[in-house]
Amino acid sequence: MPEAKVCIPSPTLLHFGAAKIPKISKHAYPDGDQFGSSFFKDLASCYRQELIALYKAGCRYIQLDETSLALMCDPKFQKIIQERGYNFDDLLQQYVSLINEALDIPERNEMTISMHSCRGNYKAMWLAEGGYDTVAKALFADIKVDCHFLEFDSYRAGGFEPLKYLAKEKTVCLGLVTSKTPQLEDKEAIVERIYKAAEIVPLERLCLSAQCGFASTHHGIFLHWSHLIIGNPMTEEDQWAKVRLIVEVCHSTFVDLTVDCEICLERCVEYKIDPKYTFSLL
Repeated sequence: MPEAKVCIPSPTLLHFGAAKIPKISKHAYPDGDQFGSSFFKDLASCYRQELIALYKAGCRYIQLDETSLALMCDPKFQKIIQERGYNFDDLLQQYVSLINEALDIPERNEMTISMHSCRGNYKAMWLAEGGYDTVAKALFADIKVDCHFLEFDSYRAGGFEPLKYLAKEKTVCLGLVTSKTPQLEDKEAIVERIYKAAEIVPLERLCLSAQCGFASTHHGIFLHWSHLIIGNPMTEEDQWAKVRLIVEVCHSTFVDLTVDCEICLERCVEYKIDPKYTFSLL
């Protein structure tokens, strides 16, 4: 059976969005969304069933797309959380417990599970800004995933210092190449930032990727001046140029990954895979 990778929303998204207005049924959940309530237990159970089904279908790699914790880094969202009546630390701990319980399946040791944290990429825009400091220990030490794909392409993500909390068994994929604009990054500047991060996390536990997908909406990308397609302002060649840049940096920085990068790029070309689906392989 061929192995497969599947990207799914993090379970926190169901609550973080629904918590804006009273959408959690009081009839079904009389205890609402209090810490440890049956709502969160049922949500974790749904995810466990889904992960088991995916495993049986051949999936061995799950990527959780986690935006809630990234948004919680922003003071304006912290204010919103308070206005909704939540204690920030309690909600953060509830989300950690929810994710860990969702991933607690018998097949867990046979799967790789990563987490992509993003502050928004819709039409090359963003929803939040602020470093990982306020959620660093919860995100990097307490949540039981194997790898973190992190947005680090602009000042909005802050510095690398919060990575000091990274659990020793985890790796980090540094999203230093932006998916929002077509301008190609300076290769030497990226290498310099990688070595800066390596002052906190050993180089052998670091990887490189784009900050997010190249087309995070169903609208696709901008293809031609006469065809207005609303999405990230990139052509297909812009995307491939960024992928090639990532591979080149890996050649000069991550020696052990060079062969994997070449194979990945060759397969993308051979099977005509859009590079937006491959960033987490690099």
